[in-house]
Amino acid sequence: MTRREVPGGVRFITFSCERRLPLLGSPDARDLFARSLREARDRLSFKLLAWVAMPEHTHLLLIPPDGSPLAPVLKSLKLSIQQRVLRFLRHSGDPLASEIVRADGATRFWQKGGGFDRNVREQTELNKAIRYTHHNPVARGLVAAPLDWRWSSARWWFARQRSHEQDPADVPCDWPPGDPRAWAMWEGYV
Repeated sequence: MTRREVPGGVRFITFSCERRLPLLGSPDARDLFARSLREARDRLSFKLLAWVAMPEHTHLLLIPPDGSPLAPVLKSLKLSIQQRVLRFLRHSGDPLASEIVRADGATRFWQKGGGFDRNVREQTELNKAIRYTHHNPVARGLVAAPLDWRWSSARWWFARQRSHEQDPADVPCDWPPGDPRAWAMWEGYV
């Protein structure tokens, strides 16, 4: 089934590591993920609304560049992450690097298939998706609060809501479309 592209529409994307292996399990691997995400956002001009990097999967809420399909954006982003993290795993001698080598010698970093991809059409649906994204590390028991997990946009959202200076280590995000007054209720969503 082909995903219908909605120009200017928000997409909620989830993709997982091969066999749900924790290829993003180390802080260094997640730092490489964040670096790749930041650079891809700048290079490919998509709008990033929220994100989280978990040990074996990721969630992204984004808007593809005007008039562009999402597939090339995801392909470029996933390739950049794969190359950097795989190089790190091999260099550090992590046994996970050998677990993703197939019988033909090729590697498969990302789980086959497109992952989860949904058009977000309603403001309430967007609110829930961002909250779900930021609370994913808490639900998994990795941290006590979303702000404690530095590999997500929760800290960016928190600073933005309070007009605080952004941490240069955080991946910049874009303010969601719609009426800015609707975002006043974001207290507690991070």
